[in-house]
Amino acid sequence: MATADQILGLVKSHAEGDDERLYAIALQIAAAEAKRGRESKAQQLRSAVDAARTSRPRLRSARPGSAAPAASMGLQAGTRLASLAIVSEPRTRLQDLVLAESLVDSLGELLRQQRQRGRLRDHGLWPDSRLLLVGPPGCGKTMSASALAGELHLPLITVRLDALITRYLGETAAHLRQIFDEIHDRRAVYLFDEFDALGASRTEAHDVGEIRRVLNSFLQFVEEPNTTDSLIVATTNRPASLDLALARRFDRVLRYEPPSEEEAREVLERHLGRFLPRSGVTKRAIELTSGLSQAEIAQAAREAVKNAVLDENKLVEARQVEGALARRRVMCLEMERKSDPEPDR
Repeated sequence: MATADQILGLVKSHAEGDDERLYAIALQIAAAEAKRGRESKAQQLRSAVDAARTSRPRLRSARPGSAAPAASMGLQAGTRLASLAIVSEPRTRLQDLVLAESLVDSLGELLRQQRQRGRLRDHGLWPDSRLLLVGPPGCGKTMSASALAGELHLPLITVRLDALITRYLGETAAHLRQIFDEIHDRRAVYLFDEFDALGASRTEAHDVGEIRRVLNSFLQFVEEPNTTDSLIVATTNRPASLDLALARRFDRVLRYEPPSEEEAREVLERHLGRFLPRSGVTKRAIELTSGLSQAEIAQAAREAVKNAVLDENKLVEARQVEGALARRRVMCLEMERKSDPEPDR
């Protein structure tokens, strides 16, 4: 039976025209009914919510293949969706990234399909639009999403998983529905960063029924026809925790690795820029990059440049680069030590 607070919420949602909030409360009531053993009533409520969502008119429409102009980049004002995502207009390009050649080739192929999607459609084909990026933190996954948006001149809409996932039964699935309505209505690159928070395996020991329903909702939504050719990019550094059914829904699964020596050298040279030491990047500096991510190497280079600026030097000294990298390694090792579980005593 619905509580007084839930009934009050339903009335307020109806008065304010907030359909998604109304649906979320209705799903909470359905979950409570199912918990009391009244599965028939719970299923009737869920079916009613599904029917209402299917029949309601779209809040906005977009021509397939069109991109929203920068002046209208903000998400729908006055809706809860505005609190679920952050919109930006990246200027990053693929050439700005330092990635393995195989990754650059795969991203280039995806861009080619997106740019010639009309030609593919003429042959009954669809461009790749769902991408899963797997790898350790700081290796370029999020930057790749920015580069895709920049190359295609599309907004990057980063879904805020902290706002998407709530403790109220049914509300997370309702939020997902809002996001996917936007994906279908407005062409953009939609980034689900740290996706393992949402796509955890349905077989995990700590899993609850609500998480399974949320994941099932995502699986259903991601297979719906994409009327605007939006790109869905999910990233994770915990691929083992993802549900196997989820990985099969993506057109491409790309694995990112820590940079090779050649890539580490390029990252250092780019971020040192005009402050690059006369001796260039030393062999010792390259050795110190072992085990560090691109982001950590870049941060060390920026630290060395800051010190050179404060010392009023036009160039960074090789020892400053090596020192910054050594400090970054110590910090990373200390963080890893603290994150490891303590041995049983």
